[in-house]
Formats: sequence, C-alpha cells, structure tokens
Amino acid sequence: MSNKMYLALLAGASLLDAGLHQAVALDAAAVPEPIVIYANQPPQRPAAPVRMASADQSNLGGGFIQFLFGDAPPQGDRYRQQPGYQQQPSYQSQRPLLPPGEPQQTMRQQENPGEPAHPAFDPKFEKQLVDYHGKESAGTIVVDTPNKFLFLVQGNGKAMRYGIGVGRPGFTWSGVKQISAKKEWPDWTPPPEMLVRRPDLPRHMEGGPQNPLGARAMYLGSSLYRIHGSNEPWTIGTNVSSGCIRMRNEDVIDLYSRVNVGARVIVI
Repeated sequence: MSNKMYLALLAGASLLDAGLHQAVALDAAAVPEPIVIYANQPPQRPAAPVRMASADQSNLGGGFIQFLFGDAPPQGDRYRQQPGYQQQPSYQSQRPLLPPGEPQQTMRQQENPGEPAHPAFDPKFEKQLVDYHGKESAGTIVVDTPNKFLFLVQGNGKAMRYGIGVGRPGFTWSGVKQISAKKEWPDWTPPPEMLVRRPDLPRHMEGGPQNPLGARAMYLGSSLYRIHGSNEPWTIGTNVSSGCIRMRNEDVIDLYSRVNVGARVIVI
C-alpha cells in the first residue's frame, strides 16, 4: 500500500513540475510593444491577447491540474482565438456643407429705408357730389383755401368737391382768375424765385409720373399759378405748395375733363 502511494505521489510531482515549466514559458512571453497614439489619429484599442492551444497540453491529465495550467475549459473545448478589435463605423451625420446664400436670399431688400412713412390719405378729401348754396353759375371753380376743398359748380344746388393742397404760410393768395391753358403731363420749369429758395431743383423737367405737376395742369391767367396734379397724394389737405393748387392725379384728370379754357376760378 505504501508503494502505491509513493508511486502516485511521484507521478503527481512529475505532472506538477511539467505544469510549472509550462507556466514559466507562458509568463516569459514577449511583452507587446507600447502603442503610440498621435493627436490627429483617433484612439485605438489594443488588440486582445491571443492564447494558443498546443497539442502537448492534452497530457496534463485533465482534472484539477488541467484546469490550473491548461488552456482548454473543463468541457474539453479548445480555446479559439477571438478576432481583434475592429473600429466601429461612425454614426455622426456627414451632411455636406451648404453653399453660401446669395445676397438676395440672405438679406432682405429695403425700399428707401431712410424715408419716413407717409400719412394715410384722409377719406374726407375723396371726390364726392355735395350740396352747394353759392351764387356762382355752373362751370365755375371755387377754391376754399382754409378748408382745402375745390368745388366745381354743377348747378341745381350741387357741386363736385375735391380735396386739395394749398400754399404754405406766406404763399397763399386770393382772387379771380380764368383758365388760360390746359396741358396733359406738362413739363416743369421752376421760376427764378423758386430756384433762389431751392437751388437744388432741376432747371427743367420733362412731363411724366415723377414730374411734380402730375398728370394734368390748368394754368390760371398770366400768373405762375396752376391747378395741377401731384405724385405726392399724402400732401392733400395740407399747406404745402408755393401758391399752386394741387390735387391727386386721378382727381385732376377728372376735373380736367369737365372744364374748358376760359372757365372762371374764384380763390377765397
């Protein structure tokens, strides 16, 4: 009995010595070189260590010694090399850069940004047929300077009333005139007196939508005064001119069609 035990202990010591030599061989494996990571490169994980299973390890006898020094699991399966770390694809959106917008798309256009907003046209100065109780005959024009109205007498107690703009303080006048001429889209030549006050004005301007005399003009006798249209309708109902009587373009066109040269004009 003692001889069998001696042989068993001797065999166990031999197997233990062989396992220790194998462990020393595994511990003496070369240490992998350090990995250098540069600033412009994404960090990479080191590859997983590879454990190789050899055929001569199957003689460790299995059991506890095989578990301690062998590479195979107790079930007897060989240790398979795992694939190295693979960099995962980036899920960050890779949208292309948009081209810069055109100036007309990025900036909203402004029309005369430095020009103040004009007041709305007062509806009381709209053209309308009204009662008239004066003594003037039909066809006579009566200019009510203080109230900013022009009346074209119709007869039978009626008159067509229009809103007007009149002279500024110091430029108002009163009297009786006659229409001496009528012109459509008249030219404008500022008088010398006006050029003295406004040297920035043009010396002459052809007729058209931008002309301050507007669409029609009716000249009053031999004076420089006119009943004319205006491209500034917001000035109707104000003291604005240098003595002329201004109307909206649509109103002066209507009045122009109703009166003739020689018509009497009374300014009060």
